[in-house]
Amino acid sequence: MSSFNLDPQWLDSMYNNRALVPDHAVCLNRLVALSAEARQQLPGHIDVRYGDAPGERLDVFPAAPTAGNNKGAPVLVMVHGGYWRAMDKADHSYIAPSFTQSGACVVVPNYDLAPAVTVQDIMMQVVRALAWTWRNARRFGGDPERITVVGHSVGGYMAAMLLSCLWKSHAADLPASLVKNALSISGLYDLEPLALTPFIKDIVRMNVGEARKISPAFFPRPKTGTLYAVAGADESPEFLRQNLLIQKAWGEKFVPVCESHLGLNHFTVLNSLGDPSQRMHRLVLELLHNTA
Repeated sequence: MSSFNLDPQWLDSMYNNRALVPDHAVCLNRLVALSAEARQQLPGHIDVRYGDAPGERLDVFPAAPTAGNNKGAPVLVMVHGGYWRAMDKADHSYIAPSFTQSGACVVVPNYDLAPAVTVQDIMMQVVRALAWTWRNARRFGGDPERITVVGHSVGGYMAAMLLSCLWKSHAADLPASLVKNALSISGLYDLEPLALTPFIKDIVRMNVGEARKISPAFFPRPKTGTLYAVAGADESPEFLRQNLLIQKAWGEKFVPVCESHLGLNHFTVLNSLGDPSQRMHRLVLELLHNTA
């Protein structure tokens, strides 16, 4: 078992981010408003099916036209967080304007939410969303060989998992390294604490053994790719531990960037993602360019 405090009250104090950040709604509402504006302004394909389940829909925002771009645009896939139980792709369209203007095709998938489905079910839905993206990227001007994933919180967990995915086992037509790079923001890599954390354990419905089996910190380092791990410096000590943990597990060569950004918490850390003047945005562009 991982080394962490088993006291239920302590676990809640470390992982219940909405309780830790009383004004979290201010940040989230701002991003929702920016996302609605982005969908009004950008040419996009909304609620495209990638599977048959109700939540298996995604939005695609093609890259802005670029002269001489014969190969196709790099593809940025944004996986939202919400502890597997909340949030929606519609809340994350805000990342599209700046990245499409920079020449990327942006894909934002949804997935069904717990407790109606399990954590494992959700992970497989996101795998299907990435498989769909690889198969269909060219329809939207994207290059399927240049896919980068960005995820926040449990989306960051899924971003790391996607780097470890055995794509050939999922479907024979898929390349072994479908996801080239990933940025995990405030990611979770050791799920064992969440199996015991009171506010979420009945939603995720995992025992400690099951949680360990699907924790990327206990996986072998992926054979290819690069992961950047970033958190807000004002996040809980457990989220900061998790951020450092994946670099320790997979090594500095695979995780060359492992940072905590000053003045940011679990929610405000998202504010800089779509802002070209901020380091978070530049890290994403760096990963997109490194897929070439």
